Amino acid sequence: MTVTLEVRDNVGTIRLDRPPMNALDVAVQDRLRELAEEATRREDVRAVILYGGEKVFAAGADIKEMQAMGHTAMIVRSKALQDSFTAVARIPKPVVAAVTGYALGGGCELALCADFRIAADNAKLGQPEILLGLIPGAGGTQRLARLIGPSRAKDLIFTGRMVKAEEALTLGLVDRVVPAAEVYEQAHAWAAQLAKGPALALRAAKESVDAGLETDIDTGLTVERNWFAGLFATEDRERGMRSFVEEGPGKAKFL
Repeated sequence: MTVTLEVRDNVGTIRLDRPPMNALDVAVQDRLRELAEEATRREDVRAVILYGGEKVFAAGADIKEMQAMGHTAMIVRSKALQDSFTAVARIPKPVVAAVTGYALGGGCELALCADFRIAADNAKLGQPEILLGLIPGAGGTQRLARLIGPSRAKDLIFTGRMVKAEEALTLGLVDRVVPAAEVYEQAHAWAAQLAKGPALALRAAKESVDAGLETDIDTGLTVERNWFAGLFATEDRERGMRSFVEEGPGKAKFL
């Protein structure tokens, strides 16, 4: 399989495995969607890691495959491509990208689908599609601008340049830079900690933030208010408040 889902400690790792560079061909894209949907459904998966292995996250699309496609074929395929990445972005659980080596083009766009990004100190990220006479097509023009702001996003997209890990951290493109040997374990620690949290409240928090970024503040506040009130009907809320009153803050254990 070019993409797999492995579960440990309620953390599901979606692992790209298409040597040597994890090029995102049609088969990989479709498999990503399938496993994102599986991770969404599975109750034993409470947080997710996106990982490409020790050497490379994903160096981009399969250019040879794309070169053979004409306009008509890409009209059809581009929707499926975006749907695959959107399925990852909409996993209603905490998602962290463990970025090693190159995360370029579609690889960078896949990392953008995560809630948090931990990068190796030797990582390089970018959107080089302009160098092919194209633009990002898997959400890069939208998610990148929302994450780091439009002018910074335009700089990366217009020039197609790669940025090293430290600059990516400064830009806000990644959230933490660590030694390459520690990337996966730090990502797993982040995910495992959240996997012990209240699943529905985490889902509510993620959906509220994401929905708010896509609409006006009044609509976003309505989404937040509805989730906030709705969580008062959950066992996790009862457990959390009871633990706070009886034991003090931060000691609740959620199922």
